[in-house]
Amino acid sequence: MSVVDRVVDWLVPVAPSERLAVHRIAVAGFVTAYLLVRAPAFLGLAGNAAERFEPVGVLAWLRSPLPDPAVTGLVAATILLAALVTVGWRHRFTGPSFAVAVLVLLTYRSSWGQVLWFEILVVLHAVIVGFARSGDALSVSTTGRRSHEPSISYGWPIRLAALATVSTYVLAGVAKLRYGGVDWFTDDSMRNHLAFSAARLEVLGATPSPIAGPVVGLPAFGGAVSWFVLAIELLAPVAFLGTRIRWFWIVATWTMHL
Repeated sequence: MSVVDRVVDWLVPVAPSERLAVHRIAVAGFVTAYLLVRAPAFLGLAGNAAERFEPVGVLAWLRSPLPDPAVTGLVAATILLAALVTVGWRHRFTGPSFAVAVLVLLTYRSSWGQVLWFEILVVLHAVIVGFARSGDALSVSTTGRRSHEPSISYGWPIRLAALATVSTYVLAGVAKLRYGGVDWFTDDSMRNHLAFSAARLEVLGATPSPIAGPVVGLPAFGGAVSWFVLAIELLAPVAFLGTRIRWFWIVATWTMHL
C-alpha cells in the first residue's frame, strides 16, 4: 500500500470502526492539546489556598486538597494517557485509564470554586471514548485491513456522545429559565454575566476576552445575544433532524461561543 493510500485510509473513514476511531482521535487529541496549553493553570492548583477547596462530584468525599506531588503527577499522567489514546496504543488498558484520569483531574479543578460547563462535556466524551471499542481502528496497536463489519459496538458511542452534547445545551437553557425566568433575556443578565466573567479573570491575573468591554458597553447587543443564546440552547435537538439543519446549528453554536 502506497503512502498516499495510507493517508486516504486515515482521512476518509468508511467502516463503522473507523468513524468511532476518528471520534476517539478528535476527543483525545483535544484533551491532549487543552491540557498542554492550560498546564500552568492545572499545575497551579497545587499552590491554591486550602480554604478555597470545595470538593464536588466524585471527589466530594475529600476533606482537604491533594498533596502537591499528587496534583503534578495527575496532570502529567492525564496528558500522557490522552496522547496514548489519541494514537490508539493498547486502548483496552489506556482507554479506561484515560477516562478515569480526565474525570478525576477536571473534577479536582472544578473543586476550587467554579464548575466549568465545557470541561464537564469533555469528561462525558472522554468517558464514552475511553470505555468504548474506539481503539479497534486507526490505531498503532492494530494491523491489517479495515473491517467493514457493521457493529452496534461502534455506533452507539457516537450517538451517545451526540446526545450528551445536545442534552447539556438544553439543560443550560432550562437552567436559565428556571433561575432567571423571562428576566434572563429581558434585562441585563447576559451583560452582567459577561462583565463578571471578564472581571473575575482580571482579578485572578488572567486575560479576559478583548471584546468583553465593547460588548458590555452595548445594552441592545446584550439583549440580542441573550435571545440568541437561549434559542441555540433550547433548540439544540434540531441537530438530530438532518444534515443541513445540523450544520446550521453547529455554526450558530460556534458563533455563540465566540
